[in-house]
Amino acid sequence: MERFVYADNAATTPVSESVLNAMLPYLREQYGNASSLYSIGRDSRRAITEAREKVAALLGAQPAEIIFTGSGTEADNMSLRGALHYKKARGKHLIISSIEHHAILHTAKALELEGYEVTVLPVDNYGIIPVDRLKAAIRPDTALVSVMTANNEIGTVEPIAEIGAAVKAAGALFHTDAVQAAGHIPINVNEMKIDLLSLSGHKMNAPKGVGALYIRKGVMIQPIIEGGGQERNMRSGTENVAGIVALGQAAEDCRNHMEENIKRLTALRERLIAGVLKIPYSRLTGHPTSRLPGTASFVIEAVEGESLVLMLDTHGICASTGSACSTGSLDPSHVLTGIGLSHDIAHGSLRLTLGVQNTDEDVDYILEVLPQVVTRLRDMSPVWNQKKCCPEGLK
Repeated sequence: MERFVYADNAATTPVSESVLNAMLPYLREQYGNASSLYSIGRDSRRAITEAREKVAALLGAQPAEIIFTGSGTEADNMSLRGALHYKKARGKHLIISSIEHHAILHTAKALELEGYEVTVLPVDNYGIIPVDRLKAAIRPDTALVSVMTANNEIGTVEPIAEIGAAVKAAGALFHTDAVQAAGHIPINVNEMKIDLLSLSGHKMNAPKGVGALYIRKGVMIQPIIEGGGQERNMRSGTENVAGIVALGQAAEDCRNHMEENIKRLTALRERLIAGVLKIPYSRLTGHPTSRLPGTASFVIEAVEGESLVLMLDTHGICASTGSACSTGSLDPSHVLTGIGLSHDIAHGSLRLTLGVQNTDEDVDYILEVLPQVVTRLRDMSPVWNQKKCCPEGLK
């Protein structure tokens, strides 16, 4: 192994030094339960309040509109189940896109078994949901529309402000899964007409096991975790103070450095894309410009994505063939088939996602190693031998 390059930041990110330093006291001497009346309990309560303010500032929200959760998946479940189960919900109809994260897709499927009706809207070949198609799908009994801010596999950023305006005009609630986007691109819940928003700490250099849900003031949802009444009775359970503090620090860091991070990561991403596309029979997936700053996703024909990932790992490069949540599945990505790729092509997917710790040298190393790995795998592939003999027969 020549060197180590972590290029799978969409799966998780390393905990930053500032985040680690912020949370450590709450794992050691300031370990009080935030519901306790004595001083170390009050210290924990104060720390949670400060973290709530920082997360709210990242989103252009009010602190009272932020609920801390255990993950982005939990926040997604709270949004869909909570909005539809609420006794005064407008109806029993839910709209989602076909390329949502499984936290949304599987929850929607479970709600169907409870008698709710779900409309799954297709996307275009870039992964963008057409707003006109969404408008046409909204009905008088549509209670909730859920469209992710940015896709976790291909990095496409959706027209969230347009979608939010359309949903608001129709009188339904709008939820967005912003797990991949929060902290990486500007989000303002008021300007974008967002009613509910999910985010996760470990996608923005905080630890795993902490997330947040934005709930617009006046929006009512039914809690899915009952107990001691923490988080304004919306999410009971003793608070993960250290994790919450970490998320607050991460949100503040992202807000303070967003402009410079976007500029630097976009430049790295574009250089990475240009280099990878020099490999014959490779193509970019997702929108060419409306995409997350650090996300570069491809399909490379006549190789298997899993083989690519494993061989890159032997060279010290961490990459992905899709969502980390579905690793191990033999089925092609629902995102790639959703944007119109055939099963054969979709199996050759490669996702390279850069984070704040990545450098120009990291990109150089990837572009040095990846073509060699592709060549080696293709030399062993009967599909590639056929392609060389009859290239016009391959799509």
